[in-house]
Amino acid sequence: MNDHALVPDDFVIPPDLVTPRFRLEPLGPQHNAADHAAWTGSIEHILATPGFQDRGWPPAAGMTLEANLDDLQRHANDFAQRRGFTYTVIEPASGEVIGCVYIYPSRSDDHDTDVSSWVRADRAELDAPLYEAVAAWLSRDWPLGTLDYHPR
Repeated sequence: MNDHALVPDDFVIPPDLVTPRFRLEPLGPQHNAADHAAWTGSIEHILATPGFQDRGWPPAAGMTLEANLDDLQRHANDFAQRRGFTYTVIEPASGEVIGCVYIYPSRSDDHDTDVSSWVRADRAELDAPLYEAVAAWLSRDWPLGTLDYHPR
């Protein structure tokens, strides 16, 4: 994607975002089975989520658990190298993975940073609260410039 950091070297990357209804933590290989189950059970819902119509993800046919692990490792590597930040969305009460948030350099010249998020179909009522919490968090606590994050 790109080989330069999205944030300055002296910026301390927030380890999480905690709200009463969900918490975000960096996505990694340890989330593989739960992440895979979360999105593969909600493909149509995710594809209908603002910001996902033209992304080419998730694949309509799904993917293997092994391919998903490769994807999670790529996101974890981007995070470690500060090139992009992917957070898994966890339901506090159950500990279940219920969504994901992606923060990457913009693909266009109109914005500095592309942000997208999804929640499982059975947690669709959290889509707007997640969007609002993440948009506020990024604007308040991150040095990302202008955001392209499709409103809910």
